[in-house]
Amino acid sequence: MSISKLRIHVAPVGYEIDRVVIPAIKEKADRVWLLLHENKSEDKAIPFSNKIVKKLREKNIEVKIAHHDRRDFFKIIKVVKDIVQEESGNEIYINLASGSKIQAIGTMMASMMFNDNDNIHPFYAEAETYPGFDSKKPLSTGVKTISNVPPYNVHIPNQILIDALSIISQKHRLTKKELAKLALENNLIKVNALQGNETQATFASLDKNIIQPLYKNWKLIDIQKIGRNHWITLNDDGQNAIKFLVS
Repeated sequence: MSISKLRIHVAPVGYEIDRVVIPAIKEKADRVWLLLHENKSEDKAIPFSNKIVKKLREKNIEVKIAHHDRRDFFKIIKVVKDIVQEESGNEIYINLASGSKIQAIGTMMASMMFNDNDNIHPFYAEAETYPGFDSKKPLSTGVKTISNVPPYNVHIPNQILIDALSIISQKHRLTKKELAKLALENNLIKVNALQGNETQATFASLDKNIIQPLYKNWKLIDIQKIGRNHWITLNDDGQNAIKFLVS
């Protein structure tokens, strides 16, 4: 017996009300996730979010809140990723019009990265009028059109590589020998070798399945040879990647 999927809307909250509320009502959303700034004392959008919640609940639409740093690109991606994972069995509609430019880019990137089940649908709600900026009033009123945006896929590392990044991040700096031991303990690599050749086979598997993909393909780690040891660390791109890839 099939179970109907819920229609989930995800909307960053800035200085907009109609561009969140009208699409949710028009598209018959069952639940709306509002993305709010994590620091309430800095968040000037709270009066707008309160009005949005009130209007949605009047239409019997469930509202959930997710907090993030609205200025941090990678945290924007991660908060959307977390919602996508929680709502994995439902159809998810990402509102690209309701927040800031960096939130629009971050939410779109998340749509492209985590659309494994083809259930993510970004859209843009075009406003009817822009009355001008007033800190106490919305930036726009009404919604003229709602346009679907194709979520072209952006590939991310597989789960084994993400788990390896997490290990490297936790240790900050470790040798290939240490990484090999931890990779075996966490079942990230498998070794099929004749007796007496386990060490060589382990390093070969580590190099092929973890080191080279992270170093050459994804360019997320640095390798530095000091004496007889090869030390592995995350580079800047690796540090940024774990902000949204690692739960």
